[in-house]
This record gives sequence, C-alpha cells and structure tokens, in this order.
Amino acid sequence: MTTVRASTTKTAICTLCDAHCGLEVTLEAGLPVAVRGDAADPFTRGHVCPKAAAIPDIMSDPDRVRAPLRRVGGRFEEVSWEEALGDIGRRFAALRARHGQDAVGTYLGNPMAHDHAGGVAFMVLRAMLGGRNHYSAVSIDNLPRMVASSVLYGSPTATPVPDLERTDHLLMVGANPLVSNGSGMVSPDVRRRLAALRARGRLVVVDPRRTETADEADEHHFIRPGTDVFFLLALLRELLRDGQPLGPWAKEADGLDGLRRACEPYAAEVVAARTGMPAASVTALARGLRRATSPVVYGRMGTCVQEHGALTTLLLDVLNVVIGAIDRPGGAMFNHPAVDMARIGAALPEAQRTPGATRTRVSGYPMFLGESPVAALREEIDTPGEGQLRALFIASGNPVLSNPGGGRLADSLSRLELLVSSDLYINETSRLAHYILPTPFGFERAHFPMYFGAQGIRNFTGYHEALCEPPPGVRSAYEIGLTLASEVARGRWGSLAGGVIGLARRVSPEAWIAALLRAGPQAVTLPQLKAEGHTVDLGPLRPRLAEILGWSKRDRLDLFPTPLREGLARLELGASPDGLVLISRRTLRSNNSWVHNSERLTRGKARCTLEIHPDDAQARSVRDGDLVRLSSGEGAVDVPAHVTDAIMQGVVCLPHGWGHQLDGVQLRVASARPGRSVNDVIEPGRVDRLSGAAALSGQPVQVSRLA
Repeated sequence: MTTVRASTTKTAICTLCDAHCGLEVTLEAGLPVAVRGDAADPFTRGHVCPKAAAIPDIMSDPDRVRAPLRRVGGRFEEVSWEEALGDIGRRFAALRARHGQDAVGTYLGNPMAHDHAGGVAFMVLRAMLGGRNHYSAVSIDNLPRMVASSVLYGSPTATPVPDLERTDHLLMVGANPLVSNGSGMVSPDVRRRLAALRARGRLVVVDPRRTETADEADEHHFIRPGTDVFFLLALLRELLRDGQPLGPWAKEADGLDGLRRACEPYAAEVVAARTGMPAASVTALARGLRRATSPVVYGRMGTCVQEHGALTTLLLDVLNVVIGAIDRPGGAMFNHPAVDMARIGAALPEAQRTPGATRTRVSGYPMFLGESPVAALREEIDTPGEGQLRALFIASGNPVLSNPGGGRLADSLSRLELLVSSDLYINETSRLAHYILPTPFGFERAHFPMYFGAQGIRNFTGYHEALCEPPPGVRSAYEIGLTLASEVARGRWGSLAGGVIGLARRVSPEAWIAALLRAGPQAVTLPQLKAEGHTVDLGPLRPRLAEILGWSKRDRLDLFPTPLREGLARLELGASPDGLVLISRRTLRSNNSWVHNSERLTRGKARCTLEIHPDDAQARSVRDGDLVRLSSGEGAVDVPAHVTDAIMQGVVCLPHGWGHQLDGVQLRVASARPGRSVNDVIEPGRVDRLSGAAALSGQPVQVSRLA
C-alpha cells in the first residue's frame, strides 16, 4: 500500500541573490520538497532561476554542519552551544584586554546581507569590540559604489537605480544582469524587462566579454578591462562640448567647468588604443544618449572591481547628471523604501568624511565606514606590533576562495590564536577554524529585504516568516552575535554592561523592524506585510534627490568633488599592456562557493574553464579543451581552456567561487568537481586607490599549454 503524505504550499522569498524572487514552496512533514515561482507575486510574477530549486538541497545536505564544532588536533568534535559561545566570548575579551582593541576582528560574508537580524547583531558585536580590524565582502563587491554615493550625495547607501521599466535607452557598462539577476538593481525576471526595453528603445552593452546580456543587446562593444575610466572621460568630453544641452541638475551644479577641463585631454581618438574602443564608437554612443528621450547609464561589478573603481563609478553618476538622467523617470532614480537606508546612511558619522581619512596600519589602505578593505587582512595578521590582528570571527564568508591571494591568506588564517567561522559547511575557510557555529538557512528563518529595498527598480517590500524549524543544533546569527557582544561587554565594563547587551536578545527582530517601518517613508506596517504573503509593490520610483542632499545640508550637486579632482590628477593613460589580462565571471547556476555542493547546480559540462580568444590560443598552441596553466606573480592554477570569440583578444576569463580541492574540505559534491580558484592568481596589493576595494579585474597573467 502506498502511503500518501500530506503536503502544504506556502509563499516565501528567495535569498540567494539580489532579485528577491517570490516562491511557492511545497512542504511535506514540515520540510521543503519542491520550489517554483510565485505567479501571484506582483513584483516577480512567477519568475525563478535554477538556484531557487536547490534551496531544499542545501537545507537537507548531509554535509551540512548541524551542531557547534570545535577543532581538536586535526579533527572536529561536537560541543555544546554554552561551552562554545562561553569560551569564544571569554577569549575575545581576554585578547582584546591583553593586546588592545585591534586584536579581535570580524569578517562578514555576502550572505549576511540577506540576514537582516544577523547583520544587526554583528554590528552590535563590532561596536563592542571596537578597533579597525573589521572586514566584509563589500570591498570585493560594491565599495566603490558606496564611496561614490557618499561623495556625491552625502549618503553611502543612496543608490541611484536605473528606472528599467520607463527608460528607452540603457547603456550598460561591466554588468551582466541576465546572470546576476540585477546586482545593485533589484529586477526579478530581468530578461522580460530588458526585452520590453528593447521593444520601445535600445540596449547597449560595453564589456570585455560578450556576456549573456550582451548576446541579447542591440549593440555590444568590447573594452579592455580596467579602462572604463578613460572611455567615460571620452564620452563626457563629447557630451560636454559647447552648445550641447545639459540636464537640469547639471545646469545648477558646482564644478562643471573643472569637469569639462579635466575631460579635455581624453579625446576619443586619444584613448582608443588604450581602451580598444574605436573613436567612432564613442562618438556614436554619445549621439545615442543625446537622441534618447529617457536615457540612463548603469555599471556594476566590472566597473567596481578594478584599479579605478571609485573614479569610474563617480563618472557614471556624473554622466547621468550631464545627460539629464539623474532623479528623473526613465533615468537613474532613488528609492522610497519601507526602511529608508539612504537616510540611515546619511546619519552615520563617517558618511561625511573624506574617503581615506582613516587608513590601515600596515599599507595605509583607505578605510570606509569603520571597515578595512580585505586587501589588508593577511598583512594585518602577519605583521607583528601594536594593532596586530590575533582573532577573527567570520560570519557566512569564505575569504580563502573569495579574496585575492587566497592561498597565502589560508596560511595566515591558520596562524590566528582564535578563528571562529559561522557557516553551513566545513569549507575552504572554516576547515581552519577553531570553532564552527552553524546557523539557519533558506526557509528556516524569516526574511525582510531591509537593505535591498533601497535598490529596487520599483519601490517594494515584504516580510516572510520562517516556513520550517531549523535543525535542533542550529542557532540564529542574531543570537550568536548578541551573545558574543554581551561577553565582550562583560569583559570590558563588567557584568552590568554584559547584562544590558544580553537583554537585547530578548527583543525580537520583529519589534525593531516594526519600529523602522513606522519611521520609514512608506505607510506600511509589519502586520500588513505578514498578512499580504507576497512582495508588496509600493509603486514606481519617484524623484527625491533634493531631499537626500538636504540631509547633509546641500542644495546642489558638485560634479567635480575633491576625490574626483585628485583622482583624475593622478590618472595616467599609459600604454596598453603587451600580455594577457584576467577577468572573472559567474553563471546562472552559481552564486557563492557553497552552492557548488548541490548536485543539480553542478551537473552537466564543466564550468570552471578559462575562456581565451582564438588568436591568443593559437599564439600559445592551445586548442579547445586543452589543460593550460594560468599564472601571475601571485601563483598559478591549471584549468581547461575554452577557446571562444566571446572574449576580447588580450583578455582571459575564469569564473569565481571554485577551488574545492583543498585538504580538510568536507563537500562531497563540490570536491568531485573542484575547479580552481581565480583568486589564487590575483595579487592582493592591486587595489582601487580611492576606495581600497580589491582590483579583481585586469590582473596581468600568462597562459601556457600543458602537455
């Protein structure tokens, strides 16, 4: 006799990327067994990508850590939460007391942006620890964007977003939303939205690789990695010629004459050899922006993770101001989110400081908002003296794979007096930890888009409660962060202070979410969001730049602020490099390294391949499928070659997030198809001078065929 198991269907939100797709989740015996798109979600309309279907795989993965682990010799053993958190908290407090506030630090990984409660708890922990040794994935992701927003608008979290549903001309530089689902531009079902844009206007992509998005664009232009700043200066020069109309904000802006003079040396003909873009293409792109009714320019990872990331991001925004796209329907607009992150960012004490006012101990890299860039992490561990980093808490991060110089960073992490990793797996980083603390994942925790609501192509919000219980040996990041903060406070100021912080654990995240909603610019309440059950569409974007500028007592924009002026003064056009340079990529079935342990996301042909142009391959006697050595001054990896004309000549491309072959990794699926880490050949010292962000793109490399 067949037993029929009762099932229920509930709605949820996917938390694997920025898109926040609405989901319908089928549960049996309280566990998810199937995931599909929620057709009733007004924002995402049933769209879903392959990663969402894999959420139950990860939740039920036998490799998943389900209880606190302590490393004893060369193996891990289970330990109680009370013993683990008590020991960690006491040792953090003791190290801090003995060696100073810089002795203990934190590293927040990318998934923490999707854990609204955990993120707040770790901010409290950072405040209790003090010091400058705090790091996050921001400096290998969107730090130049935050620096540019702080400089131009007075708030690091005031993010101009393309008004994708009303623009008629989108110039996209260094972005691939058909794979990222709209990074920094929350736009679920972006394929349909871009198709609608093309039906009424034009999509133009500038990228060193003919990406999945470029394949569907009206135009694609190759550009050499790291030269976007010269392309944008040439484009601005064309648009700032006498007699050309200016946008309303540009007419009233400060610094326009200085900007015009700064652009003058960068004629399209002058920069063509450096960028690889013909002068005629630059002129045509400028003409297209001028002719469009509602143009907008957008850049993302490719414009951030390079040596001129902050300058490039500043120029992208300045370009939108000049063409009249800023704060205008169809252009680049600012959200009215349910929780006003732009206003919160403007209130931060460091938001009004000049970038680089505070610098790291060893190399003097610029710090921002109390964080040091990841480029400083290894040297702060390895360099003796006052302020040396001796203990680190890593929350949902895998810096050995995600940070430049990952191989040497692993050696440095292994020498820490105390390394704690909050993670789902024993991976390339957590294998080195003294403690591993497991947290809920997927549908085991509530979700509120506190940070991403400020980046939507429409105003949106929502609240979804947890659908199922986490494993009994798992605790929330909220509880972990506040417990450790209490222990550190107890060590600094005594039991009373520790008790006060400890009381915060009794305040549920729902309580402060409700308070933030009451203070926000949208008339929504938490009970309303709970009752809705889907994403709540709060309408199209509306102008609000004047309001944002007013928070920092500004009434106009400065198109040539000091960081831009000084950065351009140091800029050198230089000659094109003779050899190859490296860029990275991702695929629709990949996100961060931990999804590689899902069978359904890794099956099929190998994806960790080095893309190389046919002419470059022929010059090195490389054929498609050959094993090649990719090397630099930092290190070398051996990977299969994929010969394709989708990559620009002189450029090679290897995806990020791979490299699961290391000893001690307990990921059965990922270890069977380990790939190699692109960060093993990227030099940590290559950083954006203005923001301190890692320059992942444009690393000079060599490629040779292996027998």
